Amino acid sequence: MSAEIVVPELGESIVEVTVQRWLKHEGERVDEGDPIVELETEKANVEIPAGQSGVLASIHIGEGVSAAVGAVLGVIRTDSNAKEPVTATLSAEPSRRDDQTPNGDADEEAEHSHPSASPGVRRLASEHAVDLASIHGTGERGRVTREDVLGHVESASKHATPARAARLPAAPIPQPAPTSSSRETRRRMSTRRRTIARRLVEAQQTAAMLTTFNEADMSAIIELRRRRNEEFMKRHGLKLGFMSFFAKAVVGALREFPYLNAEIDGDDVILKQYYDIGIAVGVPEGLVVPVVRDMDCKSFAQIEREIADLATRARENNLGLADLRGGTFTITNGGVYGSLMSTPILNTPQVGILGMHATKERPVVVAGEIAVRPMMYLALTYDHRIVDGSDAVRFLVRVKSLVEDPETLLLEG
Repeated sequence: MSAEIVVPELGESIVEVTVQRWLKHEGERVDEGDPIVELETEKANVEIPAGQSGVLASIHIGEGVSAAVGAVLGVIRTDSNAKEPVTATLSAEPSRRDDQTPNGDADEEAEHSHPSASPGVRRLASEHAVDLASIHGTGERGRVTREDVLGHVESASKHATPARAARLPAAPIPQPAPTSSSRETRRRMSTRRRTIARRLVEAQQTAAMLTTFNEADMSAIIELRRRRNEEFMKRHGLKLGFMSFFAKAVVGALREFPYLNAEIDGDDVILKQYYDIGIAVGVPEGLVVPVVRDMDCKSFAQIEREIADLATRARENNLGLADLRGGTFTITNGGVYGSLMSTPILNTPQVGILGMHATKERPVVVAGEIAVRPMMYLALTYDHRIVDGSDAVRFLVRVKSLVEDPETLLLEG
């Protein structure tokens, strides 16, 4: 008996994954529930557990290769038929399936008809409409390997006419190793980077984005933190940061301007009476946006603790898909990188995103006199299809007023 390892459904928007790394080698014993392969999705890395106990008989899709949801990643020879471990080693080339199912019989029959290639390589050749007889095998005893097929496809595509190249089927192939010259280096984008790029372009093309700006005097928050931070740390074990103030201010403003806490569904507008706020976190491949659920129900300490936990797990690549799903509004802080002003892009299908920036001392007029104050530029990008400019401006003014009078946030919860 054998069990296939398939790419599971990982969310409505996820249609493709990349095999990040195999946690077990071919021929290695696995127990039911053991993590067996790590997949990179557009949102997070996910470990897939073994569905049954046995031996990892074959790996069909190697590391660095993309695969669609439902694709077979490999095969486990289950305990009832796993007395003799296989001896193959992990490689990008799929191994022959050793199960005794009808599919296995078909593979064995096909192998006799084409003894120069494994079933996995024959399947790859079939996907690319390649005649194995036309390929010189470089494997043991002249066997045609996966690399031989891919090299043949690449060579053919270089010499093909545009019409022929267009007919070549799109199939998951290993990501090419970085190629370098004295002046440039080529690297393939990861699944997550490609998805970030696609979503940003989609946001630009599908939403009527507009950005409005204001600035906030951070004096009151800085003074409050100076007076309360030591006590806050003793009581809660973490620092009192800027983000919890802005999160609370955003919730307060969203209550007054509910169309910024909504989304468009066809010809309908869905107004949300809950406040799941996404907090953008920088990671090596860009930004991820984990979500703090029910922000309106959380204290300053709970918000700070949850944001710190999500940020740590994001940087360690330990976020789960549940941490990234949903979200009704997003806050992003370019100020941590020194940004003075920017126009954030919507995290669709949300219709609003607040951009925070670096706090800088600047001369401002206070009560008719020039004073030096720590100022922060704020940017609100919104979807003009359902949010009017007047509401967007007043929303941002409300955020500004709450930030500049933080005791109001404490009084209003």
